[in-house]
Amino acid sequence: MRWLRTCLQAAAVLAAALSIGGCFSNRQNEGAKLYQTHCASCHGEQGEGLRRLIPPVAASDYVTRNRASLPCLVRKGQRGPVVVNGVEYNQVMPGHTDLTDSQIANLLNFVQQNWGNKNEPYTIREVSELLGRCNGSDGQ
Repeated sequence: MRWLRTCLQAAAVLAAALSIGGCFSNRQNEGAKLYQTHCASCHGEQGEGLRRLIPPVAASDYVTRNRASLPCLVRKGQRGPVVVNGVEYNQVMPGHTDLTDSQIANLLNFVQQNWGNKNEPYTIREVSELLGRCNGSDGQ
């Protein structure tokens, strides 16, 4: 009887673990998917940018130096010149107002951890707080 109870408890723990894993599996690659959908057409499939027209996000000093403003930049877009890796760019970046705070966090975390970027990941709470500070601004 004790053996049967132990087996049933182990099965319950395993089932719970598998169901929890299922909660996260749909979002596991969300950042990469969001990047492909919203960013790759301009910033490139590998974050390489486009010559001197669109800045790279790969191995980008801008991504590292501007952590606090990146969520607002994604949400609201940007106008005016920016310098990335010593090169000035001056194109309009459209905002992505359709993305949730969670999606912005996942998208930025994908950029933060790929293509030579090794930056600290964002939490959803951090992104929400940073987005709260940019309301009413134009993303700059």
